[in-house]
Amino acid sequence: MTLTALGEIRISPARYRQISQAALIALCIIVVSGAAVRLSGSGLGCSDWPNCNNSRFIDVSTTHGAIEQVNRLFTGVVMIAVVAAVLGAIRRAPRRKDLTRLAILIALGVPMQGVVGAIVVRTKLNPFANQQHFLLSMVLVALGAALVHRAGEPDGVRRKQCVTRPSGMAVVAVVAMTAIALITGTFVTGAGPHAGDETAKRFRVGITTVARIHSLSVLATIALAMALMWALRKRATDREVLDTALTSWMVVAVGQAAIGYTQYFTDVPAALVAIHVAAATALWLVTVRLWLSLTTAVA
Repeated sequence: MTLTALGEIRISPARYRQISQAALIALCIIVVSGAAVRLSGSGLGCSDWPNCNNSRFIDVSTTHGAIEQVNRLFTGVVMIAVVAAVLGAIRRAPRRKDLTRLAILIALGVPMQGVVGAIVVRTKLNPFANQQHFLLSMVLVALGAALVHRAGEPDGVRRKQCVTRPSGMAVVAVVAMTAIALITGTFVTGAGPHAGDETAKRFRVGITTVARIHSLSVLATIALAMALMWALRKRATDREVLDTALTSWMVVAVGQAAIGYTQYFTDVPAALVAIHVAAATALWLVTVRLWLSLTTAVA
């Protein structure tokens, strides 16, 4: 950072990228901490919002209340990180509109998560509300990943497509199918045993049914990615562009599938579900990276 004659702080591109990385890390951590609330049965540890209960704003007198309260308080850390990303984009030298827009979108999304969280509590952990909570988190993670990616690019450049149309369409299909797999996964969560509280409602569908649908969506996505890898054998330029991102995607996707099948056949232990949620976040990160690799910055 440097001080101008007016005493204003200016942030270097390298420092701003570090700020954006911190925001992305915070956005990922809150996904896992939110899952910990549900998996520990602490979803209603605080029965009110924004207060913990009708008598205290903060109440850690019970284990469930403490777990829920820590997660809520960490939301404040996330908000600080994303506000820093917005202020950093404004003070970055040179200032870039694309970074500012992305940072503002993320900063607007975090309070929206708070509203959704309030709905989750008010509806006593309605599975549909919980589903939206996770999916909005994935949107914010995607925006955070895009912010980090763009912050690492040089200034004053334009973007152009760097793969052929067939490869680009295949990548978009993989991204879309991955999103569908994540969505079907939330239905498994809504029908499964870890609702966040013993009294919470569940989707009125058998977990075996939704688990099979989710499994089919995952296998179809992996098959599609494998078909793309096969097609890239004859597209040397496309393979050079996509190889690293696509290989990373395949490793994470296969690992995530293995975790999913293991937890299903071992009666869905909470520890494995937590790992599954973390891996789902990682899979979405590499998916966004794969999508971003379709274009490159050129002078």
